[in-house]
Amino acid sequence: MRILITNDDGVNSSGIVATKQAVDGLGDISVVAPATQQSGIGHALTLFEPIRVTDTNLRDGTQAYSVSGTPTDSVIIGIFEVADEKPDLVISGINIGENLGKSELTTSGTIGAAMEAACHGIPSLAVSLQVGRGDIKFHDGHVEVDFSAAVRITRKVAKNILKKGLPAGVDFVNLNIPSHPKSEDIRITSLGERMYNVHIKKRLDPRGRPYYWLDGDSVEDDLPGTDVHTLKVEREATLTPLSLDCTSNLESLGNWLD
Repeated sequence: MRILITNDDGVNSSGIVATKQAVDGLGDISVVAPATQQSGIGHALTLFEPIRVTDTNLRDGTQAYSVSGTPTDSVIIGIFEVADEKPDLVISGINIGENLGKSELTTSGTIGAAMEAACHGIPSLAVSLQVGRGDIKFHDGHVEVDFSAAVRITRKVAKNILKKGLPAGVDFVNLNIPSHPKSEDIRITSLGERMYNVHIKKRLDPRGRPYYWLDGDSVEDDLPGTDVHTLKVEREATLTPLSLDCTSNLESLGNWLD
């Protein structure tokens, strides 16, 4: 079995070392990840400048490849340049901070990387760990976080994918783990509406010109059965099956253009 690991927190992140620990012994592992923090980049590609790939080492000394681009770039490089054969599984994570709700599907670099692997027919898993401190969510490098439960839960899901593949109609899955889970059970959930309520911070530069920071207030609950409610209220890990086909009801437009 061949496993490709990437992320959006950067190749120096503690989470990528934890992901490697989670799948040690399950197959041949390659690590190809962005050189720098890429949170919020979504499914973006680098098209107007060259991509540089550099040999490097993870914090545990493992060989890895550092990519001067996005998580999606890293997956493409990993599949078509680094790997001798197509991977059997791509894991994106373990991300520092949860990725919940419908809004994260197009903004999360963690999910974007898993989505890119799915576009090439490779079963993929996006993994994110909730953290209590907001200041470390976008840190570029090592952070002191307890990954022990996340490592065990990730290994369980990865083993299942390698053994059984993904169910029909499921292209990739999104796994979120509470910072202090009530148990190590995994609940199958739907997507909540959103993870943040948008908040814009307006400021003035020294010359009096306005500029803006995009921010958000965390959503703390949603309907039962959603990833937001299950992770934040019930304190259980969530696994959401996802499909690349975003086509809505074709028949709904039948008379709409008349």
